Amino acid sequence: MLRRLTLEGQDRIVPLDLVMEDERSHPDRPWVLLNFVISIDGATALDGQSTKLGDEDDLAMFQALRAVPDVILVGATTVKVENYRPVVLDQQRQSRRVERGQDAAPKLAIVSGTMSLDVEQRVFSDQDHKPLIITGINANSGRLALIGDAADVAILEDLNARTILDRLSSAKVVLIEGGPSLAGQFVAAGLVDELNVTIAPVLVGGASDRLVGMAAITPPADMKLDRALQGERMLILRYLKN
Repeated sequence: MLRRLTLEGQDRIVPLDLVMEDERSHPDRPWVLLNFVISIDGATALDGQSTKLGDEDDLAMFQALRAVPDVILVGATTVKVENYRPVVLDQQRQSRRVERGQDAAPKLAIVSGTMSLDVEQRVFSDQDHKPLIITGINANSGRLALIGDAADVAILEDLNARTILDRLSSAKVVLIEGGPSLAGQFVAAGLVDELNVTIAPVLVGGASDRLVGMAAITPPADMKLDRALQGERMLILRYLKN
C-alpha cells in the first residue's frame, strides 16, 4: 500500500530529544548503528568528502546521534579524509549522557589494518580524549611505536567485524560513521541493527563509493523503515533490522 507523506502542520522536532528517546538494545552484543549521508544517486562523498553533501539539518542529526553511543567506530581512511578531531560534545549533550549513566563523551575507535595513521593528525591532539586504535597482528610495528601514548591500541588476531565488536563488548551502542568498506563488513556479517541515512537532493555521478562498499551481500540485508524526516532540503530516514 502506498501512502503520501506530508509534513504540513506537523511539529518541528528536536533531533537530540528524538534520538535519545529511541530504544536500542541487543541481548548479547552492542547495538550497531550506521549513520551516513548520500546523494540521490548513492554517492557517499562529494569531491572526496561526505561533509560536502550535508547541510544544517544533516549536521544537527549527526551531532544528535553522536550523543547516543558508547563508542564511535570509524575507518582510518575516513579519519584522514574528513580530518577527524577528538570527540568532544557540547554541554547539553554531555549532560543528557551523564543523566543516562554514560560517560560525558563516547570513545572514538579507529580501525586501521595497515596503520596508515600519522600521530600529527588532528584526531590525536587531545590527550584527555585519546582514541582507541584497533589493528591486526600484521600492523607496522614502527608506525605503532610512533603513535606512542597518543592513543590506546588493541591488536586483534583476526581483524573482522565480529572480532572488532567483541573488543567493544562493554559498549551498549556502537555508532559507525564510515567508511563504506567498514560499514559493508558489518552489514555482511549481519551485525547492523539500525541505519540512519540522510539523502541529499543532488546527483553527483563519478566513482564515489556506495554506502555499503563491498561485493553483493547474499542474501540482501532486509531492513524496515522506522522514521522519515524532512528538512529544508534533506530527507532523513531511519531503518531498523527486519
